[in-house]
Amino acid sequence: MPDDRLIVAMDLPNVVAGLELAAALGDSVSFYKIGLGMLTGGGLALANELKQDQGKRIFLDMKLFDIGATVEAAVRGIAQFDLDFLTVHGDPHVVRAAREGAAGSDMKILAVTILTSLDRGDLDASCMKAGDLTDLVQERAGIALMNGADGVIASPQEAALIRALPESAGKLIVTPGVRPVGADLGDQKRVMTPAQAIANGADHVVVGRPIWQMADPKAAADSILRELLSPQATAPNR
Repeated sequence: MPDDRLIVAMDLPNVVAGLELAAALGDSVSFYKIGLGMLTGGGLALANELKQDQGKRIFLDMKLFDIGATVEAAVRGIAQFDLDFLTVHGDPHVVRAAREGAAGSDMKILAVTILTSLDRGDLDASCMKAGDLTDLVQERAGIALMNGADGVIASPQEAALIRALPESAGKLIVTPGVRPVGADLGDQKRVMTPAQAIANGADHVVVGRPIWQMADPKAAADSILRELLSPQATAPNR
C-alpha cells in the first residue's frame, strides 16, 4: 500500500499537466495537494477526477480567509466533493467557521500558522506582532487547535515544538518547506529534509518541485519514500 505520508504538490498550470504527473507517478503516490494556483486551471475538476476515478487522497490548499459566514459557506460547498484536507488561515474566527462548514463530512480542516516562505523580516514588513517567529508559530498553532482545527500546517523546523503542545494530541501536522538533500530551496526559507520533518513529529510532508521538475518524477518520489522508511525518519509521535 502506498505511503501516504508523502503528499505531492501539483503546483502545475492546468488539469492536463496534473493528470500527466499522476500518470507518471502511478501507484507510488497516493496523496496529492492542489493549490490556489491551479484553481483557474481546473483544480477542482482535477481533485474530483483523482479522488473519484483514481482513488487518490486530496489535499485542497486554499488557505481560506474571510468573514465567518463566507468561510463557512465556502467550506460547506467544498465538503461535498469528499476531499481529505482543506487549509484555512489559523485565525480563531476562521477556524471555527470552517469547522462548522465541514460538519458532517470527513474532511479535515488544517490551519495555516505562518507561511513557510516568510521570515521575521517579512512579518515586520506586514506589521505583524513582534517576537520570535518560532514562538509565534507555536502560539498560533495552539490557538487554532483549541478552536477546532484538525491539524496545522507548519514548517518542519517548528513541528517538534507543535507536537509538544498538549493541544496537539491526536492532531495532524503537515509540513511544506521539505526539500531532499541537495535540492534547490526555491521560495522556501524554513526547510528540512523529509526524514527530519517526520522525525520532528510531522504526519505528512509536502513536496512539489523536487519531484515534478525532475526528468524522472517517479524516481524522485520513490527516493523520498525510501527516505521516509529510513531510521532517520523515526517519529516520536508514532
